[in-house]
Amino acid sequence: MKIIPWGKVDGKAVYLYTFSNDKGMEVSISNFGGIISSIKVPDLNGKKTDLVLGFNSLEEYLSEHPYFGAVIGRSGNRIAGGSFTLNNIEYRLPCNEGKNQLHGGFRGFDKQVWNAKAINRAGEFSLILNYYSEDGEEGYPGNLKATVAYSLTDENELRIEYQAICDRDTVVNFTNHTYFNLSGMEKKVFDHELVIDAEFYTPVNEEMLPTGAIEPVAGTPLDFRKSRRIGERINDDYQQLKYGGGYDHNYVLNNGGKLAKIATAKESDTGIVMDVFTDQPGVQFYTGNNLDGIKGKDGKAYERYSGFCLETQNYPDAVNKSHFPSPILKEGVLYESTTIYQFSIK
Repeated sequence: MKIIPWGKVDGKAVYLYTFSNDKGMEVSISNFGGIISSIKVPDLNGKKTDLVLGFNSLEEYLSEHPYFGAVIGRSGNRIAGGSFTLNNIEYRLPCNEGKNQLHGGFRGFDKQVWNAKAINRAGEFSLILNYYSEDGEEGYPGNLKATVAYSLTDENELRIEYQAICDRDTVVNFTNHTYFNLSGMEKKVFDHELVIDAEFYTPVNEEMLPTGAIEPVAGTPLDFRKSRRIGERINDDYQQLKYGGGYDHNYVLNNGGKLAKIATAKESDTGIVMDVFTDQPGVQFYTGNNLDGIKGKDGKAYERYSGFCLETQNYPDAVNKSHFPSPILKEGVLYESTTIYQFSIK
């Protein structure tokens, strides 16, 4: 593992941690926002290929950007009206997307400097990040202790393990917002083949908030139960796609709340395959519809559809939808969740 000083934020030291395995996979993560700044794996020709969108420097991550690679919390995705009621108390949250809150507010977990500890357990490198979120931060109740552990295994897995505990009932919905492009940014993601193990999804309205309905993917452009190109139907005249300018939808997973493979993406030119495993009930499939040419690594312009996200999560706005899985973390109860991104060549 290599550790390099990366700068300071609010007087706190920021580092970039890079670790690799014997199969040539290399991962770089910062304790600022828990940001995954790169994931490199050999392609079918042995060329080491960086699969994630991001920047070369901390300074660029400090400017406005669409959550590249970051840990999202306390509550990922959208909360309608920036409010919820818990134990008969209404909580008003700062609204950073119109009338709604997105990804934890103006200064969510993605903008915090986390305490970090790098460890080597029997040859498996892990980065343990800890953050103490005070009562009232971005409107959420309770003092919450959050831990995110990143581990790189010999099976080319990047394992992300989340834990949290709070001294009051609160809302928790952690995720990671890495944008992937398995071609190494040689082209947009239209030709990636994708499978999502979900029979249903949660439709959205024009504000990209869930309507509360749970509808079948069958017969719609959102059906990825069998492998097909991401770009095959992205421009269909279908209202759900028109709202966001592409895919930006939560899928209701078939995993039954247990850790299982829920998605597979493949890029034929590089031969790189990414399998996604999670115990979360949902995954947000997003095709970078709002990328607007922001300059990324080595000056590359990240245009619309330059990357895709598979954000494992609870359903959006679940705190305001009683029939959705509850995002309430009870006082003193340990929250635990695991997501794995595994890479191979086929």
